[in-house]
Amino acid sequence: MPYFLGSIHILIALFFAVHAIRTGRQMYWLLILISFPFLGSAVYFFAEYLSSAKVDRGVKQVSNIALQLLDPTRELREAKQAFELTPTVQNRMRLAAALDGAGEFAEAVKQFDACLNGPFADDPEVVFGAAKAKFHNQQPQLAIPLLLDIRAKQAGFRTEELSVLLAQSYAASGDNSNALKEFNYAADTFGSAETRLQFALWAVGANDIEKAKTLRATLEKDWQHWNKHTRGLYKALFNQLDAALSAK
Repeated sequence: MPYFLGSIHILIALFFAVHAIRTGRQMYWLLILISFPFLGSAVYFFAEYLSSAKVDRGVKQVSNIALQLLDPTRELREAKQAFELTPTVQNRMRLAAALDGAGEFAEAVKQFDACLNGPFADDPEVVFGAAKAKFHNQQPQLAIPLLLDIRAKQAGFRTEELSVLLAQSYAASGDNSNALKEFNYAADTFGSAETRLQFALWAVGANDIEKAKTLRATLEKDWQHWNKHTRGLYKALFNQLDAALSAK
């Protein structure tokens, strides 16, 4: 029996190791999973696998929003403290992401650029974070090549998020032709409510009102079948879209 259980632990660890590689997780997870198959698998399940599952995304979003409302500067404070105490690449990455989340985009870009010049320069999490910070910092033309590089090297990494951010970066750069192609790809391939809402918002800005109204109509059909929790997640984006359409 102990031998059988040990084999199961190893198989589970291998499953999570494959998941870590395919989804572009940081490589230290492989060391943890190999060194501590049972405990490592349990930690990976709750820290990475469960949080990446679609069924858990709504819960995670609500939790993050609640924490942000209760203490909006907590993560930035803790990230700064961690980096000051132990200035590792991982802590710099955390600080860069916290700065971006707090709206300190220029400093976030600076910290991500430092990561891009280090040993984790090819880590898709770093590159994606840098692209997002540059987009937020009104440097979409610098975000585009980073996103295309991820797609070329890690085709399975955050596919929907990457596609939407790429479309938004094209739009912010004034390249509406590529923005439309990328939004169409994201909507046709993934079709999540958030993607269609972002597509509709772009369409309003691009004066493609008919496209925006068509997307709004399909979203309204979905809205009728959503529960209160799901409606709450997207209510702000719906209001933003309706306000944009009313202004036209």
